[in-house]
Amino acid sequence: YARSHEEQEEGKPTELAHVEAGKTVETQKDSSFTGFQSDGNGNDRSQQPRGNGLPGQPVQMQPDEQAPVITSYTNEGTHVTVEVHPRNTTPQLFKKFSLGKGVRKLPSLTGLDNKGFQENGKSRVPLPSGKDLHAYPWDKSSLKSMTFDLQQFEKLDAYASKVSVKNSIEELVKALLREARTDLEKVRAIWMWICHHIEYDVAGFHNKGQRSCEPKDVLHTGKSVCAGYAGLFQQMCSVAGVQCMELSGYSKGYSYRRGQSFTGDSDHAWNAVYLDGRWHLLDSTWGSGSVNDSCSKFTFQYKEFYFLTHPALFINNHFPDNSNWQLLKPALTLKEFESNMLYNIQFYNLGMLAAHPETPIIQTVNGKATISIESRAPLLFMFKLQGNEEHGLMTLKKNGMKLEIYPQKTGNHKLQVFAKPSKGSEDHYNEVLEYTIECSSVDKNMCFPKDLRQPVGPSWFTERKGFLRPSHPDPIIHTNDGRCSITFTLGKDISILPSLHSDNTSLTEDMRRRHIMEIHRGNQIEFKIHLPHAGKFVLRLFAKKSSDPGNYNYIFNYLISCPNTEVKWPVFPENYRNWAESYELLEPLAGLLPANRNVQFKLKLHSIAKAFVKGKDTSPLTLSKDGYWEGTCNTSGCTEVCVMVQENANLQYSYILKYKVETQ
Repeated sequence: YARSHEEQEEGKPTELAHVEAGKTVETQKDSSFTGFQSDGNGNDRSQQPRGNGLPGQPVQMQPDEQAPVITSYTNEGTHVTVEVHPRNTTPQLFKKFSLGKGVRKLPSLTGLDNKGFQENGKSRVPLPSGKDLHAYPWDKSSLKSMTFDLQQFEKLDAYASKVSVKNSIEELVKALLREARTDLEKVRAIWMWICHHIEYDVAGFHNKGQRSCEPKDVLHTGKSVCAGYAGLFQQMCSVAGVQCMELSGYSKGYSYRRGQSFTGDSDHAWNAVYLDGRWHLLDSTWGSGSVNDSCSKFTFQYKEFYFLTHPALFINNHFPDNSNWQLLKPALTLKEFESNMLYNIQFYNLGMLAAHPETPIIQTVNGKATISIESRAPLLFMFKLQGNEEHGLMTLKKNGMKLEIYPQKTGNHKLQVFAKPSKGSEDHYNEVLEYTIECSSVDKNMCFPKDLRQPVGPSWFTERKGFLRPSHPDPIIHTNDGRCSITFTLGKDISILPSLHSDNTSLTEDMRRRHIMEIHRGNQIEFKIHLPHAGKFVLRLFAKKSSDPGNYNYIFNYLISCPNTEVKWPVFPENYRNWAESYELLEPLAGLLPANRNVQFKLKLHSIAKAFVKGKDTSPLTLSKDGYWEGTCNTSGCTEVCVMVQENANLQYSYILKYKVETQ
């Protein structure tokens, strides 16, 4: 039975007591005396009795000999004393007793490699010390607090997740440990079973009277809240002979809102396990799945991230009541925990390392907020500001991205950032970050065209698509005279289709495309762009394999900005189907020629016999020593001028270019 120190000292009578209401301590006769000593986790471990008895021999206690007294300390620091009284000189063995959390059965299985817990014949639980502490902030080395290969667990994971024993915790652990030898494997088997068999009790979350966190109840019902998950995990580890602590504290989980403060009682529970001489953290509640926004439905969705998570990452959404259990040096204050950025687990699963700024609320400076992400490998990103992909300029980096946000209204704006792997078949973007943008002023000069798509500008992605060595690596091209030239080296077998877009133009798509001229020089391509007016334009680039008869696919776009209101460039001349990629026009570039003028023509044309310019009259072009076809044409008396070529003397002339002539 159990009684307090005060009762012992006052000599009050003691009887076989109910350790917990409605539950008695069971005893059985045995030929040897075995006492119990708590390991500090609420786990009771056998020890040798006081006296001279040897294992397997009865121990006779003298009439004046005091009963053995065993002192225990629970996780919460509760001090309990248990006296074991022999009956008819035959020692009694407690099979169960409680430390305030219900009947706990004794460990029936012993760990094989969990050393270092015996001291002077007494078991103890080592509290976190210097060797357990990890540096903060995260050193970006690993998501885990210990090194292991997940592939080594494939067979064990498959086995543990399918074990169906539920008649008792002891039998369940016994079944799980058939495939587990080391303490790490034992913890892994217990973790996998709980994550795949215990669902979150959404009804119990809303109604405390409908839920139980007792390990045996959690096992039999197959559901509980976080305290039940943590309690069952601790009890199963106890049976398996693995040191485990049940921890509590604040969490950034369901119902958390960015920037909120934490006060009052703890709102979450999780565990720490002692492996290879160090403490490690895990959360089987969050590892098992998730609830919907109203916490009315739970969905099993295994999350590896919360198994032996690196403490510098675990602190992102777990703040223990006792700062020692952060396992960090230096430990974070509650204020730092509240103000730190909350990273979605997909942030780390996708290989991201850091985000800047590291606070969830950002104030704009002159109407602008800048966010950047660092990643181990190239990723694809997208964003939404107040639910729309607008008012931003995102550029991809080889190891991350940069995003500039220009809200067009003052006030608070919700910014979500999404990402997905750069390779593979996954089309779904996962949300990885969420910020609140506080905008105090608006920069109207940074209002982007609605046709601008994200990300903007060339990147590792466009290189993969065959756009190499861009002349303009930045996403925005600034021009004051309304003209610009962009060049790339192209990969093999690539055909390009450009298009120009603007919110403030009445030009048709075909006419907008004629403000772009393509020039091919071997594997290089140049785009000459003459803007029809001032403003912001989007240059979109599409591509396909030259040998592919299919459609062109969108690759990326530039933003072209021209503030000069006097700009008014005409279109380039219209080219016919016979215009070859190897041809190049040097002059005249304007598709609209002045009336009654002699106009100089200069072109680079390969593999032709003759070239002419046809207005009212037809004028030949001559091949110069430097390889250009040159000549003049008078625009009097005509409305259009055409350039024609003859590939050899036996073929008809082919039209390759057409100009309009200004009306008088």
